[in-house]
Amino acid sequence: MRSSARPQGLLASLRQILTHGTITMLAVAVAFSLPEAASYILYQWWPLVERDQNLLLATEICTASVLVLLFNFAKIMWGNRKSVAMVELIALEYARNGRRRRSLSRRERDMVRWMSTARDAYILTLTGYDTFIENRSLLRDALQSAYEIRVMLINPVGKGMRRRVASMPPDITLLSYHKEIEASIACLAELRKAGRNITLKFYEHEPFWKVIVLGDHVWVQHFHAGFEVKHQPEFVFALRPSSPREGLYVPFYMHFLDQWSQPGNPEYDFESNELIYRDDAGNEVRRAALDLPLSGAAYPADPPQGTNFVLHRGNGGAGAAM
Repeated sequence: MRSSARPQGLLASLRQILTHGTITMLAVAVAFSLPEAASYILYQWWPLVERDQNLLLATEICTASVLVLLFNFAKIMWGNRKSVAMVELIALEYARNGRRRRSLSRRERDMVRWMSTARDAYILTLTGYDTFIENRSLLRDALQSAYEIRVMLINPVGKGMRRRVASMPPDITLLSYHKEIEASIACLAELRKAGRNITLKFYEHEPFWKVIVLGDHVWVQHFHAGFEVKHQPEFVFALRPSSPREGLYVPFYMHFLDQWSQPGNPEYDFESNELIYRDDAGNEVRRAALDLPLSGAAYPADPPQGTNFVLHRGNGGAGAAM
């Protein structure tokens, strides 16, 4: 999980060196310019001000305005010191609301470039479409370069999926979610063919957090009832190697590992299109073909164990019972 720590540490050191160098140069420039500035103000500017009342009034107004701005800036900085300390404590690297801009900011481009160096990617999400397929996904390119990718999607025929659909607007249906899951599985299958180590599991409960772990950063969004996750605020927390107990990286990372290790979550077999169920010891106990009925009316209540369905990846993507 620390594959990107060294490049990020080098960049941070370079930024600190440049920042300190710039501040030092500014301080030297101000120190050398003070005598000349004082001489100009005392012997050239002030005699003109004494003889011209309008110039005196303008000087007073400008001086008062500058002092007001400086004092307000100092007050804001002093008032925000606690907020800055809290951001440092939780190791918040980046945050934005759900309204995405057409073009990426410089900070976003730098962040995506850092995350692209990660070798491992752990993903807990709903259907995976907004992460793997959407053009606006910031993480799609970063995931393409990862070698080991562990993904958890919601069971398309589980109770959690039904509760999620029931809380959403009418235009979001089981059909749309099933198509998104099918597209995500096809994308993961292509990555697997390209040599990536892909593992896919399905969870049963209604989603609460979307968690994406890339190297030393974790990307978090909340699944709020009635709202698509792409419209939710996004937060990126970083690992603090020197003080790992600080920050929210470790709690969210452990949340993913806890969900991943649940024995009741079946693993998907890309070769046979089957779900593999295991016991607490990790031994395979049974298999069942992935049930993906792409029809809201044909959605089963609780399909019995042993009932086999086939996931079709054709143009229509319709699932049929065998």
